[in-house]
Amino acid sequence: MRVLAGAVLAPLTIGLAWLGGWPWIVLVSAATVGMVIEWLMIVGVWRHRGIAAAAIATLLLAGLCLAIGRFEVALGVVAAGLIAVAILAREGRGWAVSGLLYAAAAQLAAVVVRQDPSWGFTALGFVLLVVWVTDIGGYFAGRGIGGPKLWVRVSPKKTWAGAVGGFAGSLAIAAGFAASGVGRLVPMLLLAALLSVVSQLGDLFESAVKRRFGVKDSSNIIPGHGGLLDRLDGLVAAIVVAAVVGVIRGGVDGVGRGLMIW
Repeated sequence: MRVLAGAVLAPLTIGLAWLGGWPWIVLVSAATVGMVIEWLMIVGVWRHRGIAAAAIATLLLAGLCLAIGRFEVALGVVAAGLIAVAILAREGRGWAVSGLLYAAAAQLAAVVVRQDPSWGFTALGFVLLVVWVTDIGGYFAGRGIGGPKLWVRVSPKKTWAGAVGGFAGSLAIAAGFAASGVGRLVPMLLLAALLSVVSQLGDLFESAVKRRFGVKDSSNIIPGHGGLLDRLDGLVAAIVVAAVVGVIRGGVDGVGRGLMIW
């Protein structure tokens, strides 16, 4: 089931990423809505319908703003949504606000990385491949080599061998991009290394949140994979960091170029 689900979801994601524009924004917004629902369920505030409604409405309205090219308005919508959730949440305010911030940051980052007409798809593809290869390489290296655990209290199955294996896989992706003429080798290796480490930290962060609330899977929406948070935790961290790096180097409208041209 894990393989079959991946075989369906990966081509769908790549196809919509290639299309860009509103198809990609719809996918991203739907995914982040699912993520915030799972987060609110994990932390125990989903039963407060006002909080849930405010969080979902924030992401949907922000997605609409992004679809019409109004990034600055989307930022304002997110800020207003965070304030609304903070006011509505009488219990678990910090967890409720952090959940919306987590999902909204992923939404905004995934859209700005892709929106560069020249380099957006390449940059997004690079981030996706680094995260996927880090995850796949970590899985097989961890299962095949085993050895000392990475952080038993948070994620009992993860090993140092898996972390190193996933990291090595990300460097191979960077080398492949550089060999094809996208970016210079050393900067691309450094970028892949950063994103791989951040991706693994994002995975551990989500595991720590679930362990804090005694939850094994964020949901069962994806057969063999668990929930959206379970599958997208590493990508959320990596895409946000990639967006920050791209904005610093290329501005909001040139994130893709900022990531790929060194």
